Amino acid sequence: MSKRAIHAVDASQPVGGYVQALGVTEAKRLLFISGQIPVRPDGTVPTTFAEQARQAWANVKAQVQGAGMGLGNLVKATIFLSDRTYSLQNRALRREVLGEQDVVLTVIITGIFNAAWLLEIEAIAAA
Repeated sequence: MSKRAIHAVDASQPVGGYVQALGVTEAKRLLFISGQIPVRPDGTVPTTFAEQARQAWANVKAQVQGAGMGLGNLVKATIFLSDRTYSLQNRALRREVLGEQDVVLTVIITGIFNAAWLLEIEAIAAA
């Protein structure tokens, strides 16, 4: 499988470390990951946004690895934030986890199922 970032010159340019479009060729498997919540395996919820974001990403990573893939296989992520005040922290923590990896990204500010959760992440991976 190969991935290629696509940057259309006649469209707005992305802000914050993602690509507008990502071409995937020769993929044989797709993995659709339900929204991963910031809950640890023991059922506890971290208190800070940074801890919750790291945990939600750890849960995404666990799902990807469970399918025999790695974070490098991610092609799309949708991040639901409980408040826009977390936007810059979210960007920094996503980059901490994914580095310079190209992913298609949408961030939505919304109410989340459990008021203790500050974010939720759903994703798509391809291999």
